[in-house]
Amino acid sequence: MLFWIVIVLLAFAVSGFAVWPLLRRPAGPAEESDVALYREQLAEVDRDLARGTIGTEEAERARTEIARRLLAADRAGPAPLAEAPRGATRALAVAALVVVGGGSLALYATLGRPDLPDWPLQDRLARAEELRATRIPQEEAEAIVAARAAEAPDPAEEFPEDYMAMVEQLREIVPTRPDDLGGWELLARHEALTGRFPQAARAQAHVLELKGDAATAEDHARLADLLVAAAGGFVSAEAEAQARIALETDPTNSSARYTLGLLYVQTDRPDLAFRLWRPVAEGGAPNAVQTRLARSQIESVAAAAGIDYRLETPRGPSAADMAAAEEMDPEARAAMVEGMVQQLSDRLASEGGPASDWARLIASLAVLGDMERAQAILAEAREVFADSPDAIAEIEAAADAAGLTP
Repeated sequence: MLFWIVIVLLAFAVSGFAVWPLLRRPAGPAEESDVALYREQLAEVDRDLARGTIGTEEAERARTEIARRLLAADRAGPAPLAEAPRGATRALAVAALVVVGGGSLALYATLGRPDLPDWPLQDRLARAEELRATRIPQEEAEAIVAARAAEAPDPAEEFPEDYMAMVEQLREIVPTRPDDLGGWELLARHEALTGRFPQAARAQAHVLELKGDAATAEDHARLADLLVAAAGGFVSAEAEAQARIALETDPTNSSARYTLGLLYVQTDRPDLAFRLWRPVAEGGAPNAVQTRLARSQIESVAAAAGIDYRLETPRGPSAADMAAAEEMDPEARAAMVEGMVQQLSDRLASEGGPASDWARLIASLAVLGDMERAQAILAEAREVFADSPDAIAEIEAAADAAGLTP
């Protein structure tokens, strides 16, 4: 109720500013008369003469003409202002009040949600925390997914028989070798490839047990990914725990950042999701699944958080640009690529950029055959992204493709 009282008062306060000039009685003759205007013109003539923009004779003629008009205006006196009909003025004021005040309320009733109760920030934060605390466990989420997929075709039918035979051998042999780390890693990988995510997650969990303290951030992030996939995209407490362990070890891990961001989307905290996803969307490896997912959702998440954000399109020659260049004649191709490469190089030198842009520059220089410069850019990129394993991996992949590494 308090909200509506404030809205109504504000609407009619604004309307009051609109109708007040209509309700005021005229103050009498205008204070600014023709006499004041001509006096200002005389002063302007004196200023022009002092600046030397007009001559003495021209100034004298102007003074004479202005003085004649000034005397005529002084004799005539100020003209009285005519008063508009009071009835018409009042009717116009009432109409303005109804249109501005009533119209704004009607517009809110149509476009807004007047039916929703007040929801203060503290209540919204508490509700988000409650959603996170009362999530169903991983096992229950997997059971729901399994029930929905009971009538779906078996993903294994899409794979060759010899491949599935190999996978079946892994399923039979690996459990008999509880200490075979390589075997369990293979089992986790191939269970995931065949769409058996719950089994893949259990195999990956065993991999972590075998590695113990030697388990990497990527190992924990992979288990979190598999748990989310097994739950049909739902981030359980178990998946969250693995993602947080990964981020404690490597705060830049894109996979773990995406998983936690997805959790916050599901628990009504888009502001936290945006903070986690922005580095992934802007600087993650362009071909990584997490980068593509973050880029596809970050603008809507930003809007939900009340953040004005537009994801910048990567600048510089893309893979499509390079493919188009291959179809041109040699001279046109060289001119096109050189122009794009120089533009990208200049921007990285002055503004910097994500690892994807550095990788693109290395690949472009290799296309041009400028291997010496490509090596220099590679060395610089290694220094810039020394603290980001994901970025280094992307840059090294570009270097390998360009033939810059042994």
